[in-house]
Amino acid sequence: MAKRVKEPKPDWIRIKLTTGDNYQEMKTMMRSKTLHTVCEEARCPNIYECWANRTATFMILGDICTRACRFCAVNTGLPTELDLQEPERVAEAAEQMNLQHCVITSVARDDLKDGGATIFAETVKAVRRRLPLCSVEVLIPDFLGDRDSLQIVMDAKPDILNHNIETVERLSDKVRAKAKYKRSLELLARAKEMQPNIPTKSSIMLGVGEEYHEILQTMDDLRAVDCDIMTIGQYLQPSEKHLFVEKYYPPEEFASLKQEGLKRGFSHVESGPMVRSSYHAHEQVKSAAKNAEQAASHA
Repeated sequence: MAKRVKEPKPDWIRIKLTTGDNYQEMKTMMRSKTLHTVCEEARCPNIYECWANRTATFMILGDICTRACRFCAVNTGLPTELDLQEPERVAEAAEQMNLQHCVITSVARDDLKDGGATIFAETVKAVRRRLPLCSVEVLIPDFLGDRDSLQIVMDAKPDILNHNIETVERLSDKVRAKAKYKRSLELLARAKEMQPNIPTKSSIMLGVGEEYHEILQTMDDLRAVDCDIMTIGQYLQPSEKHLFVEKYYPPEEFASLKQEGLKRGFSHVESGPMVRSSYHAHEQVKSAAKNAEQAASHA
């Protein structure tokens, strides 16, 4: 069987290499507080741009994931013990950075009874204590569908509840480990039931073999559970062990998909080759709020 040749990246896949004072300061601070960021662990292509602008997505609950999704670069294995001081260290870092919008995500911790929900909630509260005016977004795993775990997070009242569906239904089992397409939709629906006023958000990556009509169906499925914000980006293969890139979508196709999403009623759609779930997250909050306000005034 012939070995598959890796397709070269097109010209529009460009990473901004900005390693000035802000970038170095951010890196030093993260290490000094023994914190992890999804920017580093998932090898996000936007790390240089975001860190230069003093924005980051904190990754709590350690840096070892109990799942091994075929698209993700985060280490997998048996996690270490729980760090109960982590929420306060994240809040200290957010305060030092004087963040206006703080994004908190995590590895999947299927070894914990609540999936790490309590640490999520404590981190939201700790950031709010130090930065009352800072909006807080959480990007959570599915907690294996456990309703009580989701309730713990929603009771902390994050400003945005983000859970990524990642891909179309047909490819979900191939791309994700343990996570299920319908379970992700159920989580987003439950979040709205628990806290109707908290915007929900989800993300899909393109280039793993999906068909165009399946992307549109995923949009429809997300809107059916009243998901407010959607991000769409290009999948990039982290290593030879991960899924191959089946297609590189040009910028004009991402622009077209943005319009499709807005037509379906999302309050904000961030769509582009280098877009990731938390890319320009602070701008998404403002845009979604403005669009929701306009929609309400026309209702």
